[in-house]
Amino acid sequence: METRDQIAWSRIGPVSNFSGTVKCGNYLLFRGETSLGVGVRTCLYLLGLAYCFLGLSAITARFFRSMENVVKHSRKVVEIDPDTNAEVVRYEKVWNYTIADISLLAFGTSFPQISLATIDAIRNIGNLNAGGLGPGTLVGSAAFDLFPIHAVCVVVPKAGELKKISDIGVWLVELFWSFWAYIWLYIILEVWTPNVITLWEALLTVLQYGLLLTHAYAQDKRWPYLSLPIERTERPEEWVPEEVISCKHQHNDYEEYSEIVQVGEEDSRNVVDIFSIHSPIGTGPAYEKVLGTDDTVESSERYSLSEQDVDAVALWKQQFVDAIMLERHESRKLINIPLRLARISWQLLLAPWRLLFAFVPPHHIAHGWIAFICSLLFISGIAYIVTKITDLISCVTGINAYVIAFTALAAGTSWPDLVASKIAAERQLTADSAIANITCSNSVNIYVGIGVPWLINTTYNFFAYRQPLRVQDAAGLSFSLLVFFSTSVGCIGVLVYRRLTLGAELGGPRIWAWATSVYFMLLWLIFIVLSSLKVSGIN
Repeated sequence: METRDQIAWSRIGPVSNFSGTVKCGNYLLFRGETSLGVGVRTCLYLLGLAYCFLGLSAITARFFRSMENVVKHSRKVVEIDPDTNAEVVRYEKVWNYTIADISLLAFGTSFPQISLATIDAIRNIGNLNAGGLGPGTLVGSAAFDLFPIHAVCVVVPKAGELKKISDIGVWLVELFWSFWAYIWLYIILEVWTPNVITLWEALLTVLQYGLLLTHAYAQDKRWPYLSLPIERTERPEEWVPEEVISCKHQHNDYEEYSEIVQVGEEDSRNVVDIFSIHSPIGTGPAYEKVLGTDDTVESSERYSLSEQDVDAVALWKQQFVDAIMLERHESRKLINIPLRLARISWQLLLAPWRLLFAFVPPHHIAHGWIAFICSLLFISGIAYIVTKITDLISCVTGINAYVIAFTALAAGTSWPDLVASKIAAERQLTADSAIANITCSNSVNIYVGIGVPWLINTTYNFFAYRQPLRVQDAAGLSFSLLVFFSTSVGCIGVLVYRRLTLGAELGGPRIWAWATSVYFMLLWLIFIVLSSLKVSGIN
């Protein structure tokens, strides 16, 4: 069994060195790849990895639209007025805002990492050693979420504009569970059962995600004994500004209502506004009017179309039409020929992904659940290709797979997190969701992203071999956790200092916003450099 474990680990560990003295016999598409030089193969695989990240961004945008339709679903509530004894009909959202942030939003933006880690675990079923790609990617993703994404969000508001967290209580609960996740991971790696993971440790890791959801909901509802005695302050009734809402109903071109995301366009109308879930009137791109449909809507939802009014078949056909169109209407009006050619080239590059993702049904069907599930399947497929390409990069270059995981893979798979938080920082009146997405994603990374794959492996090993799961890079992973924890304290400390001095976590005077941004990026570089040196020293 030990020999088989070593063979399994060689699939994700360095097999050759960069000088090419040891030939890497693995290939992605055809056997002829092995005859190419090391530099050429490395370049091709890196380009393939970048193209997969582009596909992940595109399908994740479609996933967000389906998620919006899931969250905007309202239920009819009939009450009796005690004074007039008349029936009062009102509509309320099925999803709680806080739970939507932690579950659908954080889970959705983290699904590329979760899917990659789960696939890596399934590939290693039957081995006593855990795969290195999953944990490395998820810890690296946590660092990317905390530092670069905060660095972007703090400078996104306009000069002098301040955006602060309105519900400090919920944020503190989310922050506590985020920090505890990494403390817990260090405990099970170094204290309780050093270098191994037992079935009970994996199970407890997953169950703590449920505790996070329960505690956050209790704080949001201010349950006695389970919530902090901190009142919600200045929380606006509408979390999306009115000017953003109104601009969504001023377009008449049919193609504006297509689900195909126009990546690279400056027009903000084509950016997926995933935070319309926080608008009490339920507006957003997922609910825009489609030409040729009945305009009749419920009086309580006058800004959105009912599911029966949406011509889903016409929308689905339009998805394929848009997928093969290289020029949009506004691009044809451009006089600048080089810019027009650049846009056509960009659309040509995106065409394969757009055509593939056109098979995902429109998000109007079944409240978005079908598109939601189909998007997850596509994300899982791309994640599988990413794991194969990463294996090859490690094999060809001799770079440890763990280093590739918490650098390139972490940054690429965390792109949806960056987009989500940036949109929130731009469009929402408060900083709640922009920062909640960061802290909740970090929690999801551990409780679900690492917990579920380890639960799969430990369950199999328990029943098949009665043996725990060994963590090959436990020392490097534990060191990365310590560095991350230390630098994250510095990050949160600055956010608290900004709240005490400027009155808000995001925005403010331009010079201070950029100074904070640079500081966050330096913390990220410290994490990357120290973790890479440690792993290189071990191996």
